[in-house]
Amino acid sequence: MLDGYYQGALAIDSNDKYYFENLYRLYYAKMVRFAKQYVLSDEDAENIAQDTYSDVWERWSELHNHPNHLAFLLFVVKNKCIDFLRRKTTIQNIYRQLAEQQKMLFSLNLQALEQFGTDFKSENDIATAIQQALNSLPARCRDIFYKSKIEGKKHKDIAREMDISINTIETQMTIAYRKLREELKDLLPLLLIFFLD
Repeated sequence: MLDGYYQGALAIDSNDKYYFENLYRLYYAKMVRFAKQYVLSDEDAENIAQDTYSDVWERWSELHNHPNHLAFLLFVVKNKCIDFLRRKTTIQNIYRQLAEQQKMLFSLNLQALEQFGTDFKSENDIATAIQQALNSLPARCRDIFYKSKIEGKKHKDIAREMDISINTIETQMTIAYRKLREELKDLLPLLLIFFLD
């Protein structure tokens, strides 16, 4: 397992390799336990400990001259745990936002289906009502809705194309759904099937 650490190393003598292996045996399990207190997962803790020893091998001269090897190792592990938790927090925030958007969409869909009746008029009347409802949206709101629901573009792509933030896209989509629900009432579930034919 330690052979991988030596690949690409320059001018590392056998004493350094022996010393590094001793450090690995002496502190690896401690580094894993330290990391696990914060990242909670065995696998993530082991990955952090492995990455720590890889970094230490690449920065061997710093460790070799450091007066407290355990403190140096803990410093590296600590920083790797911080980076890991920051990434996890960012990912969790994204998932939370997506879950909130999905919850809102499910709620709107539920309301639309509960109001949906099949005693509508002709297809032409439905198409006209839907077109009028779409035309009633503010221009920017309508453009965003078309790009998202009619053209099937992702929010991040629309944001880049229109040079606006993803939050603006989400706000405008919420406005569009609210206005369309008010205008179309029980015809809202027919919106996309008429425009995707």
